[in-house]
Amino acid sequence: MGEEAIHILPTNNTPEVIIGPDGIIKIKGRALMINNSEILEPLMNGVNAYLFNPPEKTNVIVAIEYLNSFSSTILISILKKLSQAILHPKKLAMLWYYEKDDEDMLELGKYISEICNIPAEFVLATDITDL
Repeated sequence: MGEEAIHILPTNNTPEVIIGPDGIIKIKGRALMINNSEILEPLMNGVNAYLFNPPEKTNVIVAIEYLNSFSSTILISILKKLSQAILHPKKLAMLWYYEKDDEDMLELGKYISEICNIPAEFVLATDITDL
């Protein structure tokens, strides 16, 4: 991957996405994407560019306050792609932030971690929007 980070700014319906050459991929905000979302092409292009030459360790940070079903599908496909492309001896891990009263988001994180085969740490956050 090149030396520059890919930064997709958030909207009311799409999360902020940062794909850094340092091995940090951060997805933060609201994910209410629909099928024709303008974020999909730059997002997938960014992931593909990252996977061309990933660093030794990749940490995916997910801090989503709301995730609709289409956005869940996109997130799962990105994480599966990462888990299949980043092979030993390189490492992949996920930090999944959730708020105290949001057990659904915690359960979704556990489910996604399991089906994507990515080790995850689940972090209780007071306010996801502050991360």
